[in-house]
Amino acid sequence: MRHLTLALAGLIATFSSLTALAQTPQTGRPTFRASVDRVTVAVTVRDKRGRPVTTLKADDFHLLDNGKPQPILEVHRDTTPVSLAILADMSGSMDVAGKREALKDAARQLVGNLTAGEDKVALYAFDTGLDEIQPLEVAPSRLVDRLDRLESWGRTKLYDAIAETGQKLAATRAARRAVVVLTDGDDNASRMTAGEVSAIASSIDVPVYVFVIVSPLDRVGQTTTSVIDPKLIEQREGMLGNLARWTGGDILVPVGPVEVTAATKQIVQELRQAYLIAFEPGREPGWHPIDLRTKKSELTVRARSGYLVSGTPDRN
Repeated sequence: MRHLTLALAGLIATFSSLTALAQTPQTGRPTFRASVDRVTVAVTVRDKRGRPVTTLKADDFHLLDNGKPQPILEVHRDTTPVSLAILADMSGSMDVAGKREALKDAARQLVGNLTAGEDKVALYAFDTGLDEIQPLEVAPSRLVDRLDRLESWGRTKLYDAIAETGQKLAATRAARRAVVVLTDGDDNASRMTAGEVSAIASSIDVPVYVFVIVSPLDRVGQTTTSVIDPKLIEQREGMLGNLARWTGGDILVPVGPVEVTAATKQIVQELRQAYLIAFEPGREPGWHPIDLRTKKSELTVRARSGYLVSGTPDRN
């Protein structure tokens, strides 16, 4: 968390417009202002075998806000539709070694896991800039057909594109939402750092799932991530992986068709089965790191790393 804390120190002074977005009332999702309303956090819980745990109550969770215990007001699990913003890497590096086809296959499977007529999906593409290819619309859609018409070129502003897509998705007021990034993981042109991007996504509660596209040529004879090359391991364990985990999302490096199918199912399943946990925000302006756990030590909890409070402290 140290890298995130350092990045946040320089960000807080420039977050006024972002905080205004985070405070916009959102359908079916509690919001917050300084000392008013609630903070809502999307939370995924799994057991030791990686299976989702969906029977917990408020008393089963323990929350620290800025290191101080904070009571949980409500825990929701409902059937709100899932909304995905698929962010496709169209930089030059994706146009080699079969990566484009692998990206389209992952997108096709993601859309296939959505519930037709209920869940929604949007498509964004990036290289040195970000383009909205398809706004959020009810699944199924023509998303994969639209991907076929895109061309790969240019450098990679991965971090910048994630930040901008997260803000666009938050503005749609979708409840169970996430950005799913389909990329080979290289960034060579962004102005923002991984810590800065994770702070933005965390402050507006948009989980980021990074789905690393592994070239079919690189995975010949390989069936699991345990044997992938050191570069992919570094992406999974390094700053790109941290970016995803700090937002409450995850980084997935699937090798082979079986793992690709499992990874696309995992993303949609986690969003559909996530808890929405509400608590009263702290009053002190600035960044509030949160630590959310269950009272059952064998369970693993994943949630965003914190939230931002703007304005003047309430002295009353």
